[in-house]
Amino acid sequence: MHILFVHKTFPAQFGHIARHLVRRHGCRATFVSQMPTREVDGVECIQYKLQGGATDDTHYCSRTFENAVWHAHAVFEALHARPDIKPDLVVGHSGFGSTIYLRELYDAPIVNYFEYFYRAHQSDMDFRPDFPSPQIDLLRTYTRNAMLLADLENCTAGYGPTRWQRDRLPAMFHDKVRVIFDGVDTEFWRRRADAPRRVAGHDVPEGLKIVTYAARGLESLRGFDIFMRMAKRICQRRSDVLFVVAGKDEICYGGDQKVIGGDSFKKWVLAQDAYDLTRFAFVDFLPSSQLAQLFSISDLHVYLTVPFVLSWSLFDALACGATVLASDTPPVRELIENGRTGLLVDFFDVDGFADAACRVLESPRDYRAFGANGIELVREKYSLDVCLPRMMDLYQEVIG
Repeated sequence: MHILFVHKTFPAQFGHIARHLVRRHGCRATFVSQMPTREVDGVECIQYKLQGGATDDTHYCSRTFENAVWHAHAVFEALHARPDIKPDLVVGHSGFGSTIYLRELYDAPIVNYFEYFYRAHQSDMDFRPDFPSPQIDLLRTYTRNAMLLADLENCTAGYGPTRWQRDRLPAMFHDKVRVIFDGVDTEFWRRRADAPRRVAGHDVPEGLKIVTYAARGLESLRGFDIFMRMAKRICQRRSDVLFVVAGKDEICYGGDQKVIGGDSFKKWVLAQDAYDLTRFAFVDFLPSSQLAQLFSISDLHVYLTVPFVLSWSLFDALACGATVLASDTPPVRELIENGRTGLLVDFFDVDGFADAACRVLESPRDYRAFGANGIELVREKYSLDVCLPRMMDLYQEVIG
């Protein structure tokens, strides 16, 4: 069986399944992306090159679709130049490498991965009134999903990582799109009992509690400002806490720049109040091995998000047995059961977060059952051992 994967980056969401197909099933896997042509773990990687894209003259509300068309055409051209590639199945990430034009190349079923469907209201766009979306951004949501809608009609079948994310799609397509998570490598993401209590090259003394926060970027969508305000309250009540923040000083999602008038949300947040930065360690974006060690020594991991795509870091923290304190928002509630696999507090309730955190920090051992339950949850529902067979079932079903 030959499966062709399409995504603008490699390995992204498809790396695990591609390697699994090659190693366990003897399949041929080809991956088309913008990354350099090469072979990785038996997977042939083919590069596609963009020839254009949206410009300042393109209407703001149609730029996402314009860019998606250029990507889809570049994918088509790269594969058209390789007539030796004749896949039995095409798998693509709708939004990051549309498969829309591959119907003209292959008589093969197409499975699309649908990660997020934008909506103007009751969504990330209007969840935070303190960071309002400009009207033009609200208007853009009505056309931003154009390629996803085309892919939904064009694909043979689809899947999304969580039920909440799947259910954001138009109801008429729900039966066509299954819920299958990407999969957590629980051999790698596990509690490391021997992990050294070291942060940023320094030993952390016994008795000093460690509170962690991790995000791709430090921004309002992931509640970095809420975390800092919570941390200040904890600092005022306890002198035995070190806050470790892992993430890039950049804005990855949303329009924070339009509100703060600058590029660094982190600097803006720190300027809003007086923080004792000797109590914080900002460790930038950590490699996976270091992040797993950090989760393993954490006494409390804080995860905040508006209604948006769930971060892999939350699943990874649970897999490492961290005690999790998270925002009580719809995507998080699908994963965290309050009082069993973690603690949930209203996203905007800074005092509530501080109170819950202090209860955990007063006696971390009393809450370690949450970490054990989190490990069990990930292994039973979200591990690669569970998700990859479900993915294979979908692939084999559409191939028929």
